Amino acid sequence: MYSRFQLAKKYLDYYFTANNGKGHGIHSPFVFDFVIHVLNDKKIYDCYDKIELLRNQLHRNNTIIEVEDFGAGSTIMYQPTGQAGTQKRKINAIANTSLKNKKFAQLLFKMVQYYNPETIIELGTSFGITTSYIAFANKNAEVYTFEGSQKIAAIANENFNQLKLLNIRLIKGNFDDTFLPALHEIKKIDFAFIDGNHRKEPTLNYFFSLLKKSTAHSIFVFDDIHWSTEMEEAWKLIQQHDSVKLTIDLFFIGIVFFNPDFIIKQHFAIRF
Repeated sequence: MYSRFQLAKKYLDYYFTANNGKGHGIHSPFVFDFVIHVLNDKKIYDCYDKIELLRNQLHRNNTIIEVEDFGAGSTIMYQPTGQAGTQKRKINAIANTSLKNKKFAQLLFKMVQYYNPETIIELGTSFGITTSYIAFANKNAEVYTFEGSQKIAAIANENFNQLKLLNIRLIKGNFDDTFLPALHEIKKIDFAFIDGNHRKEPTLNYFFSLLKKSTAHSIFVFDDIHWSTEMEEAWKLIQQHDSVKLTIDLFFIGIVFFNPDFIIKQHFAIRF
């Protein structure tokens, strides 16, 4: 994992070299459309306030729970030894480190709403804030979300019930045990958000497993692509894969498109 100073330096490099996010100078019609209709969609949707109210409640919740950690790269905690274990943590402390911020959670909402995927996978439910945004964006979609910690998954489930979201299937347990069996039962994947184990090998394993169920119009979103040297290496290998036709680097997330209509492989870095 990079230090805060290293991340800040990388972000400045990205900021001053990336496209300004206004659409100017983007010669790909598809990416221009993405910038105008998704990235720059400023509308406030009805579900935003409901979900953010739950986020605020989590940030104020001092309840202590026992959570499982499945090794280095976990979004919940980081153990340098890479050994799994159980620790007692406050809910607000977990929320402060594991929840995707409002800006990017709402971007995922806008992507799902705009591209209208039918089958969605999320690796890393946490307390279900991002999951809720995704599920609200297309209530006709099936959302499969995976969470390692039983106690965290239980809180996420409470949040889904409170929001009356009925299109979410929450799968609990270590990803190593749950992901592939669940994937085997899914015919295709239209949209995937990968926010699980932030290491090179697991990230690439997720990518190759999901790739088998992808279509020409699938969209994969990888979280924290500049979080560490390992994640940057994984991101570069994903970009170079023959099936990947277009990627968009928003620094904190990377977006992957497979559409064979894109004749030339293209990679964009865009400010957001």
